[in-house]
Order: sequence, then C-alpha cells, then structure tokens
Amino acid sequence: MTDSAIPAAPHAARKVRSRSHHGDVFDDPYEWLRDKDDASVVAHIEAENAYTDARTAHLAGLREQIFQEIKGRTLETDLSVPTRRGAWWYFSRTEEGKQYGIHCRAPLASPDDWTPPVPEGALPGEQVLLDGNAEADGEEFFSLGTFEVSTDGRLLLYGVDTSGDERYTLRVRDLETGATLPDVIEGTFAGASLSPDGRFVVYSTVDDAWRPDKVWLHELGTPVTDDALLFHEDDDRFWVGAGFTRSDRFLVIGVGSSITSEEWLLPADDLRGEPRVIWPRREGVEYDSDHAVVDGEDVLYILHNDQAVDFELVRVSASDPQGGREVVVPHQAGRRLLGLSTFRDWGVLAYRREGLARLGMLDYADGAVAEVEFDEPLYSVGTAGNPEWAPPLIRLGYGSFVTPSTVFDFDPATGERLVRKQQPVLGGYDSADYAQARVWATAQDGTEVPVSLVWKRSFGEAGASPRPVHLYGYGSYEHSIEPAFSVARLSELDRGVIFAVAHVRGGGEMGREWYENGKLLAKRNTFTDFVDCALHLIDHGYTSPELLVAEGGSAGGLLMGAVANLAPELFAGILADVPFVDALTTILDPSLPLTVIEWDEWGDPLHDPEVYAYMKTYSPYENVREGVAYPRILAVTSFNDTRVLYVEPAKWVARLREVGADALLKCEMVAGHGGVSGRYNAWRERAYEQAWMLDVLGLA
Repeated sequence: MTDSAIPAAPHAARKVRSRSHHGDVFDDPYEWLRDKDDASVVAHIEAENAYTDARTAHLAGLREQIFQEIKGRTLETDLSVPTRRGAWWYFSRTEEGKQYGIHCRAPLASPDDWTPPVPEGALPGEQVLLDGNAEADGEEFFSLGTFEVSTDGRLLLYGVDTSGDERYTLRVRDLETGATLPDVIEGTFAGASLSPDGRFVVYSTVDDAWRPDKVWLHELGTPVTDDALLFHEDDDRFWVGAGFTRSDRFLVIGVGSSITSEEWLLPADDLRGEPRVIWPRREGVEYDSDHAVVDGEDVLYILHNDQAVDFELVRVSASDPQGGREVVVPHQAGRRLLGLSTFRDWGVLAYRREGLARLGMLDYADGAVAEVEFDEPLYSVGTAGNPEWAPPLIRLGYGSFVTPSTVFDFDPATGERLVRKQQPVLGGYDSADYAQARVWATAQDGTEVPVSLVWKRSFGEAGASPRPVHLYGYGSYEHSIEPAFSVARLSELDRGVIFAVAHVRGGGEMGREWYENGKLLAKRNTFTDFVDCALHLIDHGYTSPELLVAEGGSAGGLLMGAVANLAPELFAGILADVPFVDALTTILDPSLPLTVIEWDEWGDPLHDPEVYAYMKTYSPYENVREGVAYPRILAVTSFNDTRVLYVEPAKWVARLREVGADALLKCEMVAGHGGVSGRYNAWRERAYEQAWMLDVLGLA
C-alpha cells in the first residue's frame, strides 16, 4: 500500500474529565474511551485497527514468512509425555491443522509400569477425554481454566471461557459413559477441583472487582443454588483459592495479598466441616504449606518469611500447626526459597540462587537438601506433572535459551536423570549454532543488574560490533524471566538479532530484596534499571539506539511506557503488549478489577498523598512529553481483557499521537489478557509482532 493510500491516523476527540486527589487536579481528555458499550468508542477502536492494518500492510509477506517458519519448525502432530495417575497414563496430543490440544488417556500396561510410553501413533486403549477443537467449534475464543480427573478416574471436571474475560463455565463428564452430567456452574474463577471421593466440586467466584473472594462446595447431582459457601474473604486486599493436597488428605483454602497470606485446612473426608486456620494472618508475613507423613504423623511443611526475608522452611504438626516449629531449612540471605512439593517419601524444594532457579531433594529424616545440578550456565528447571503421592520418580521440566524444553524423570534414589522427551525442532536445529551468556549492567545507584543474552554464532560474537538487539523486560510481582527456549525466537536470531532480557529490580531473579527494591516507593528502580541495561548494551558495543527495540507486556508494558518517557532516544521501537500504561487512573479506582489487591504492589494513591505524587511521576499516560522524538510504538491489547483494560493503551496511543509520536494500536476484539486463543492464531500473532520489530530494526 502506498503512503497516499494509508488513511489518516485516528485522532480521538478530547472530552475532558477532571479528577482531583490530594489537591492535584488532572484533566483527562480521553477517559471517555473507557465505556466499551459506547458505539463511538467501538468505532474509534475499529478505526485504530484499520489504521494499524494499513500502516503494517507492507509486512504481510514477512508475517507470513515468519508464521511459516514457526510452523515449519514445529512438529504439528505431537504427543506430550504421558503422566501416570492411578491406573492411567494421561497426555495431550496435537494434530496438524488443528488449533487446540486433544486431551487423552490410556491404561497402564501393569500396576508396576512407571515408564511412560512413547508411541508412534495412538496408544493402545486410548480414550479421548476432551477435544479442544470440538469444544471450540463455532467459537472465536476458547480457553480451558480447569481440567481435572477424579482420583478414581471416573469423572472429568473442566471449565471453559469463550470470550477471554476469564469467567469459566464448569461442567462434569462421566468418563465411563461419555455423558455430560447436568451439573453446570457458571461464572467461576479458574482452578476448580474435584474432591478425592468424586462427590464434590470445590470452586471459586469473583466479586464485582474481579477479585476471587468466595470458595464454594457443590455436591454433584444437587442444584447449584444449594451450594455451600466454604469461605468468604471480605477484605478487598485479599483473594482466595482452594485445592487438595497431593496426599488427598486435606483441602487447603489459601488467602493472600501481595505481602500477606493465610491458609485454612479442612479434612478431605469432612468437607462440610469447619475449616481451621493454620497460622492466623499477620501483616507482611507470607507462608505456604504442604502435607506430608513423617514417622506416621501428619505434618505440615511451611515455607514462610517471618523474620526471614528470603524465607525458611519449618515443620509443624498438622493437628497443632500453631504449636512448636522445627526449622528444617534455615533462612540464608541470597537463597530465595520458592516452594516445596511434598511426596510420600521425600520433598522437592524449589529455590533461587545467583539468579537461577534450582531444585533440591529434601530428606524428611534429616532435612538435608541435595541439589539437582545442571551443566549450562543459564537454564530454567521445575517440577512438572507429578500427581501421584508415592512415585519412584519425579518428573522435571528443563530448558535454556539454546536447549529445547526437555522432560526428565529423576530418580531420587540414584540421582539418575531419564530423558523422556525433548521438544522437537524441525529443520535441522543445532543448539551448537547458538550461544547464551549473562552480562552485568551497573545501575545508577551502583547495583549490578543481570542481563541475559542469546544469539546465533554465525553472525559473530555478541559485543564484537553493534548488532540489532531485542531487549525484553518485566520487573514486577517478584516474577522472574527465565532463560527458556522459544521456537518463534529463532526467526529473529536467524536474522542476526541478539535477544536480551534485562532482569530489572521488581522481579525475583536475585531474591526477595530484588523485588522489594523495585516496588512501591522504589518502583522507579525498575525503569531506570532497564534504561541502564540498554545503555550498557550500547556503551559496550552490543548495539546502538537505531538498532535497539524494547518489549514488555502487562506490568512490563508499564515498564515500556515509562522508559519511552525516560529515554526515548535510546530505542528505535517499543512493543507494549496489554500494557499497564494508565496505572495511576486504575489504582485510584477501587471499583476496577484488581485495584485494591494491587495496593500492596504499587501503593495506595487514593488515601496516601505521597504514593499519589510518586506514581504521578512515572505513570506513562500522564507523563507523555511534548517536543521529544519518541521511538516507533506498537501497543497490542484485547477488548475483553479483565486484567489490564483495553482503555489504557487506547488512551496512551491517543496521547502519544497528540504529541506527534508514531504510535499504533492493535486491539483483538475477541480475546483476553493472554491474547488470542489457538496455537496457529498465537503463532500468527507472534509473527505479526516480530515482523513489526524487524521492520523497526531495518531487517524487514
């Protein structure tokens, strides 16, 4: 399409609405875009989409090429590694040309069979439990929020969302007859469970602010209107959820905010009883428990941060959890304990040290932790697919920037790692063709910030000369960006791009203090760290501003908006996915989804003038600058997103365009926070974003 054929950029009408807090008045010209039921709002979003389509039409060929590369490297008809539970192997498979997975099971060959089958075709006796393609037929969007089979293997509980708003409808299928039971529960949160005896469904619902606040008990075969309320959390700062222990002994009801947690215990054979609290909540104390049996006694292993910033592990009696604590793994600064998975004979402890995820086998007898070691300097690892209470092997998932996702079965008795499957990468992929490394950038206050890099060796050593760099960041909620493999990423690496991750403060890569120093009134560290990482890559010859593109999503989209204002001269382009760029407006309004429970992360600007003033210094929408040259910006959002509403990037783009920035908005009209559904749709979405970034970098 020629420039003359491209329509004029949409310019949203200015309809000023004023807000006043703590003596400060902000005149917001674009808040009217929040009303998604207003025909003029829909028309504006559709005009933005049309403009973006026209501006990116020249990339159609490249998008198709990248999509075909992703597709061509992916084994489209494939099978997950079967996971044993009870008398069955459970697995999912994909078929060429189909968007969604097909969930299946097949009977064990014998009760002693712990070696997962690796068939060429269908497994003997294979039974299809749920075909996502059939369930999604006629729907533009399809997502499973619950998929659980009862302990005895007789019932399937599943929850479906067909709009992207993360409200799920629960149904139960009798796997012996194939019939769907009349029990239908609408408007639930993700993550429902079947009781071990198969009689009950435990599920959660949300309040008007999309906060999961209630846990319910539904007895199969009875009206939903008769469901019993197991727990209600009326403090708007906390959310709730529930699930059964791996031992099937207890239902645990978890209550949490960003900084405080509480758990309640209910015997699985007495779900109509009264839950009892494990430890009463104390502001700022987080804990997480799991059940085990040691020397014939029911115990709880509790991971907590009470006077232990990086957490410690203790053991208490399940019958008297507020009694004496036995310290099992003491606090050690710099070793952030993350979680414990308990099994009959041992536990698996997850923790972070030196910026990497680690796993250790916990000996119940003496509390010793034997770390599972790996050779690569950068990697990610975690437990995966371990529903059995007493397995002889532990299923692990492993990968790195250069090593495709790999499934191991680990033998705790011998330390042997049995490779069950490695993600196939078609087209002759060789990990030796790629390299990964970690460098350290110095922040403004002297803090050393890790930056992970991956590149293709044939283009030369990273840092030998300026190259195109794709710099990714997140930096919130103590979430760590792991060095994981991506088939889609190969398309940019093979074109000479270096992919980099700035592990900025606010994330969890370097322990709890790393997180604490990037939240609340220290949030600006997240943004300045990212800028300093970009400067490091420029100053040390990895790239140059015209060869540097940045990306972040959700809270990482806030990061993108902030750095666009702080240092627009450092970037050629910025990709912001579902970006939280109108942060102050959102966090001021307790009626909006997630606002109140987010106050522990960002602060409470509604009641605290210091927080209000601080957030106003960085919230991207309020701080769009006049008279500066912004990099090219693409904001991607979804109309039905309930986490970061579409209105935030819509307002931001309107404001950016007002100051002359080249900003595009792409809004999926039927999708949620995670974007489009279906694997082919997701590949096309990623191809779209990569093509835009490559165009910015001059590689289109």
